[in-house]
Amino acid sequence: MKTTRMLAAPFVAALIAMPLALWAAEGETPAKPAAPLVAPAVENGYLKLGFEQLASYPFNPPPFDPAADPKAKPPTGEEQIPAMVKSWNGKKAVITGYMVPVKMDKGLVTEFLLMRNTMACCFGTVPNMNEWVIVKMKKGVQPMMDVPVEFYGELKVGAMFENGYMTGLYELEGEKMGAVQG
Repeated sequence: MKTTRMLAAPFVAALIAMPLALWAAEGETPAKPAAPLVAPAVENGYLKLGFEQLASYPFNPPPFDPAADPKAKPPTGEEQIPAMVKSWNGKKAVITGYMVPVKMDKGLVTEFLLMRNTMACCFGTVPNMNEWVIVKMKKGVQPMMDVPVEFYGELKVGAMFENGYMTGLYELEGEKMGAVQG
């Protein structure tokens, strides 16, 4: 089975590295006010999550340079994740967002970033670490860009790393894709 890796680690690393470099240069870290966190509704056995919940708290990735000490364990920053958000780990969830393909197989997307909005890709603002979900689909799906799409699966919450760099806080082991109603 031939797999094509489109954007993967370089794209995610660029998303992360640019704001970290800018924040370090300015001597301060960004902070947005925390919105009150409301428990998500449950629909057909799935937590119905939106980015208003996933990104409801400030998250500042801890500084780390894997090249400086390749054997050092990278800091996770998980103490910044609210207890309620951590409680979603391992639960079934449905999340709505915009697909940014990362890995394709035979014309189908098998791995992608589910983004809060379309302003984060290629132009506009750099998203915060909690404004995307890494979605992995065992059976690929058709690319659906620039339209909101729902994805169902098991949610993992916690710092994720690739080649020593933090790549995200959320991962969804995708089961199925659904159209957004309304």
